[in-house]
Amino acid sequence: MMEANAETGNPTEARARLIAPAIVLVRPQLGENIGFAARAMSNFGLRDLRLVSPRDGWPNEKARAAAAVADVIVDEAKVYDTVEAALQDLNFVLATTARPRGMVKEVLSPETAAPALRARALAQDRTGVMFGAERNGLDNDSIALADAILTAPVDPEFASLSLPQAVLLFAYEWRKAEKPEGLGRVTAFDGPAQEGIAAPDTRPATRAELFGLFAHLEGALDEAGFLKPPEKRPAMVRSIRNMFHRMAATDQDVRTWRGIVSALTRRSTPPRA
Repeated sequence: MMEANAETGNPTEARARLIAPAIVLVRPQLGENIGFAARAMSNFGLRDLRLVSPRDGWPNEKARAAAAVADVIVDEAKVYDTVEAALQDLNFVLATTARPRGMVKEVLSPETAAPALRARALAQDRTGVMFGAERNGLDNDSIALADAILTAPVDPEFASLSLPQAVLLFAYEWRKAEKPEGLGRVTAFDGPAQEGIAAPDTRPATRAELFGLFAHLEGALDEAGFLKPPEKRPAMVRSIRNMFHRMAATDQDVRTWRGIVSALTRRSTPPRA
């Protein structure tokens, strides 16, 4: 079920109305990192990239090259002279930092921040997430402009994330909060992947198909003298059958195994060395 204020339309229309968070990079140093951050944004459905005083100027060809197919996000990036200017149209802002900085602010993880920002977006609030420069992160003055702090559950012995890593971490959680219907790339030949074992053009085997395989295989094993002595045969048969039940065999698996049994039983002489 969609959230209450999105229930009047279908899910596709609701997603179209949702305003995704802006990604605000404050005084980023390397054009490559800006490009990689844009690529991470594109992977997970974010497009609004804002730059505050990039060190090497703008536009930046290194950023465009690093973005690859996400170069449109780099081309559409907005550049500002101050943090205040970059945030002026936003209703709610998070500041990323690994340290509390002595400020009394709510602290969110990427996992809790993403659904919180989604709820605000569905209420038509504009939101944003600030990321600091590669060397020192956000300064205290920038963090003071935010409503809450975003920090990740990293190893305290090595808490520093690169700028693209930090953007990717949040963008991934944002995408998860949207509850996407599938995984990976959709092509002309198949739909999005689903969690679990991918088994296109097949289905789980029926009991009748498995029983047929068991009869075929067990008959061949009897002929080969494998299921001996007789008093151990029932336990051996149960063990073999349980192997196939554990593998969750498909109809194609059953056909393959029956083909294997047939091929082995047709061979009357051992292969030459």
